[in-house]
This record gives sequence, structure tokens and C-alpha cells, in this order.
Amino acid sequence: MSGLFAVPRPLHPLAWWGWALGVAVAASRTTNLLLLVLLGAAAGYVVAARRTEAPWASAYRVFLRIALVIVAIRVVFQALLTGSAGTVVLVTLPRIPTPAWLTGVRLGGDVTAEALLAAVADGGRLAVIMTCFGAANALASPSRLLRSLPRALHELGVAVVVALSAAPQLVTAVGRVRRARRLRALPHRGFRGALSIVGPVLEEALDRAMTTAAALDARGYGRRSLVPAGRRRLTTVALLGGLLGVVLGLYGLLDGSTVLHIGQWAEVTTGTLGPVLVLAGVAGCVVGLVLGGRAVVRTRYRPDRFLAAEWIVLASGAACAGLFLATAALGGPASGLSPNPWALETPGLPPLAALGVLCALLPAHLTPPPPPTRAPEAA
Repeated sequence: MSGLFAVPRPLHPLAWWGWALGVAVAASRTTNLLLLVLLGAAAGYVVAARRTEAPWASAYRVFLRIALVIVAIRVVFQALLTGSAGTVVLVTLPRIPTPAWLTGVRLGGDVTAEALLAAVADGGRLAVIMTCFGAANALASPSRLLRSLPRALHELGVAVVVALSAAPQLVTAVGRVRRARRLRALPHRGFRGALSIVGPVLEEALDRAMTTAAALDARGYGRRSLVPAGRRRLTTVALLGGLLGVVLGLYGLLDGSTVLHIGQWAEVTTGTLGPVLVLAGVAGCVVGLVLGGRAVVRTRYRPDRFLAAEWIVLASGAACAGLFLATAALGGPASGLSPNPWALETPGLPPLAALGVLCALLPAHLTPPPPPTRAPEAA
């Protein structure tokens, strides 16, 4: 049995999401095609090694198809709508004149190999980020993830769980009604059959909604303790301020070249201010969630625990992101993360970034395997 842990068990869903977020951050810092391919392969390898047979485990294939579509759309737009710098002309499309106010946009013309390679690298970055989130969706149970929300978000988590379970239950109800009508030799196909199915399905959905509402009421859903008005205002300010700080900080991380003038004495770039705002925003959100959680009265049956394997998964994702950020700190072409997009040359493999890819692979071998879907047959 692979891994350091002999007992199969599912990992905490937040651990998988933290690992995927770390790999996605690493992918967002590079346009090196070789590194992007390695990161995508690492995410796929971990999914293949630790996925289960649960219904959500097939989400990775869906996200992978979406990622390939993203790359294809980026290449098509590059070939048709934007300028193609470079010397190796692959094909010449009919040129369509554009108005003078459409600066930098052209329709048709020369399509060069350098331009297509730059489009693949640019679209590949977003594609790998999509595959990382697809890996998280395939490895983490959505119901367990929603149950792991902080107490302040308990009611939202319950509502989302009920909403997510509505669609599968509706499909099951339709199939059950169709089978019953077919056994009774009643119409079950075409427009007439669809009209005859609507009534029983809606009736069953209404009965299920009433049963769910009664269960929620019996379990005290929506019950809250008395909270002073001052604490409610402080919770609102902390949450809104924290979310605003996170949004502004992410903008600074994505576009770190903007210079902000602080009065007449100091200048600071958004790249420097971004991490500070993100940390301050996260701290504000944590304070708001802790204060808001005191107003929720509930208990949790068999709560998911963070053990050594979960910390290994989180550490591997954080190490991958940290090594890529350290490589990016070298700056420019020296880092190897953003090679010249208009040159047909083999991309390099920076040592720190390569070590980050290896860190992204660790959960496939240093975590317990998923539990079997059924008990093994006796010999």
C-alpha cells in the first residue's frame, strides 16, 4: 500500500483545496510552457493516485476539457484578431481592413509560429489554474467541505448543501416516474409523456421540501443567540473590510507595476502593497468569522480533524507556491518563469521551480490512500 499511512481514509477537503490553491498560485506566476505542462501533469498524477469512485471524482475530466477549450480559444483569437510578431510565417489569412480607432486589432494577415507559441503559453497558464481547481473538486467531497465551514457560515453551508442535492434528486424522480408509467403501459415519451410526468415530479419535490423544512426546524436551523448591537457592527465592519482588503491585495499581486502616490512624500507599487493588503484582509475576515460564529448555536457530529497527512498536503501546496514566488523574485528573464514569448527556443527549467513541481507531487505518495468503495471479497 503506497504512502506513509497504512490506514485508508479520506482527507479533510480544506487540505486538498489549500494544495490546489498553492499549485494554482505557482501556475499564475509563469508563462514557461515546460513548467506549465509539469504543473498540470503533477495535478493530474495526484488526482489519479488519490481519487475515489464518488460522483464528484469525474470533475477533473470536465475541467480538463474546459482547459483545452481555453487554450484553443486563445490561439484562435491570437491568429484572427491580434498582431502576429515573429519571422516564421505559418499561414497568411485574408486581411480585412479595420477602422482607425481599433488600434492594435487586425483581422487576418500573417500568422506566425512565435505568435501561436505565445498564445499557447498565455492560455496555458489559465488552463493549468482550471485543472488545479478541477483536481480539488475531484479529490474533496463537496458536502464535507460545506460542513467544514466556520460556524458563522453554517446556515449558508446548509442552504448550499440542500440546493446541490436538489438537482440529482429531481433527475432521480423523473426517472422513477418514467419507469412507473412504462410498467403501466402509459405514455412516457414525447410531449404528452413529459406533461404527464411534470405533476408527479412536482408533487414529490414539494413533499421533499416540506420534509426538509421540518427536519431543519426540528434541528433548530436559524436559531441564534442574543448578540449586542456593537458586536454585530464590529463583525460587519471586519468582514466587509477584510473582503475589500483581499480584493485590493489580489489586484496588487496580479498587476504589480502600478505606482501609487502617498501624498507628496512617498511612492509605493501595487506589487509591494498587495501582500500586505491580502494579509490584512485575511486577518479581518478571520476576526469577523470568529465574532459571527459566537451568534450561532450548534453542535457538530464527528467533526473532520486536521491530522499529519492534511498538514503535509497543505505544506506541499504552500512550498510549491513559495518556490515559484522565490524564483519570480529573481526578476525578468533571469528567473526563467517568463521566457521571451516571441522567440522559438526551448524553455529553461529553473532549479527552484523544478523543486516546486516535485513538492506538488508529494500528496500522491505521502498521504493515506482513499478508502475502498466496497469491502474486499473473502478468499
